Amino acid sequence: MNIIDGEQTPFENWTFPFCPEPPHWTVNWESMQARFAWIAALAGVPQEAQYHAEGDVLIHTRMVAEALVALDAWRALPPGERASMFAAALLHDVAKPVCTKIEEGGRITSKNHARTGEKLARQLLWEGLDFAEPVPFPCREAIARLVRFHGLPLWFLDKPDAARAVIAASQVVRLDRVALLAEADVRGRVCQDRDELLARIALFREFCKEQGCYDGPRQFATPHSRFMYFRSENASPAYQAYDDTQFEVVMLSGLPGAGKDHWLKKQLPGWPVISLDQLRRELKIAPTDAQGHVVQAARERARELLRQRRPFAWNATNTTKMLRQQLIDLFAAYHASIRIVYIDAPFAVLTGQNAARAESVPQEVIMRLMRKLDVPDLTEAHEVEWVWRE
Repeated sequence: MNIIDGEQTPFENWTFPFCPEPPHWTVNWESMQARFAWIAALAGVPQEAQYHAEGDVLIHTRMVAEALVALDAWRALPPGERASMFAAALLHDVAKPVCTKIEEGGRITSKNHARTGEKLARQLLWEGLDFAEPVPFPCREAIARLVRFHGLPLWFLDKPDAARAVIAASQVVRLDRVALLAEADVRGRVCQDRDELLARIALFREFCKEQGCYDGPRQFATPHSRFMYFRSENASPAYQAYDDTQFEVVMLSGLPGAGKDHWLKKQLPGWPVISLDQLRRELKIAPTDAQGHVVQAARERARELLRQRRPFAWNATNTTKMLRQQLIDLFAAYHASIRIVYIDAPFAVLTGQNAARAESVPQEVIMRLMRKLDVPDLTEAHEVEWVWRE
């Protein structure tokens, strides 16, 4: 297993199939389209001509890939980062087939395609279809986050708080790489406002530098200062918050079968553990039944430990940010320092481990959880660890 830091640095020895190499930097588009069904699915997906006069999403994606490869800044990257960014260029509009709508009057929209695309890219890379081997977790996440934020340089000034938006994004993705992908996205299209869009990206670069988050995550005085900044509407990122935490709560997160129980036994022996699986067994409630009583019992046990200021671990899938936030609010109310430990495993490893469990989870449940998965990030807790199996 491995643990990665907040910058989500990809493996340097990983490469994406058909990623162009020096000295010719050739984009073998026909081979990629033939190999990857998710590329072929972009054919015929329409785009608003005002913004994409070049044609459908497949044409645009090819142009973006070629534009990225032509950029000197991309060619200067280490091989692993070149591969991750090339994959992100191919996947940046992967959700447009499911998000594109033709509204009344004939206007074409693809709302939420970046956020949906992040989840779809994560699933595709996790399953590893059409890949010779599983995509390493840090590469997968670097690609998925680039897909999610590829439009930020064009729209960051439209956010209610532009500074907070870029500072938050910097905790999960390198914004200089986001800007590079956005530049390729603009250069890989035909539109009348191309120069204006490139100017926005240049402004984004300067703004991120001013906020101290262009080539790495914005640094905070302490982990608690970062935690409080993202929990307070009008906080300053430069403010050093008074740390009133008194004990630690560890929240496990990960799909069924990823190895959460194993990690707990090895890393936190002797700690009190609130396990939703164990409570289901005690209450004789199946995973497919209503879970209200299980959650209520778990929260009551947590309150007992919180009132005693006793460190403990909360062991459940916790795969969505919304669900984790509800628990973090509870823990923080008792002045706990919160550490999220996310456990990940490749598709084949996870499904094998799940099948070997005494109470295995149906495959369709695992896939449903994966489709909704929000991998934890540093905006959520005092500390976040990412642990994965190779």
